[in-house]
Amino acid sequence: QVQLVESGGGLVQAGGSLRLSCAASGRTFSTYNMGWFRQAPGKEREFVAASSWSGGKIVYADSVKGRFTISRDNAKNTVYLQMNSLKPEDTAVYYCAASRVVFSSTPRRYEFDTWGQGTGVTVSS
Repeated sequence: QVQLVESGGGLVQAGGSLRLSCAASGRTFSTYNMGWFRQAPGKEREFVAASSWSGGKIVYADSVKGRFTISRDNAKNTVYLQMNSLKPEDTAVYYCAASRVVFSSTPRRYEFDTWGQGTGVTVSS
């Protein structure tokens, strides 16, 4: 089983960009499907983006399509979330997650069984 550590969060003005990273331990990272979720204060954790183990299947939440890009470097055991044109409503704690099963077209939390500790993103207006 992998262990996940997110980094790259911070404070940014609306319209700005951030790149989140999620580093995974273990030698089997390339066999895991990876996802990003986020949780804003007082709200449920919601899906953001997911990538299959090969990168051949990628899905995004409608709210981030065209602004966020998920990518992975299996040689570095890392998955990234490039976030552009950030909005105040993107403010949340962002979590990286891993799964051995194929995720759905609208991934749910229960489809992922390994989680990182989260990294905070604050977008000021």
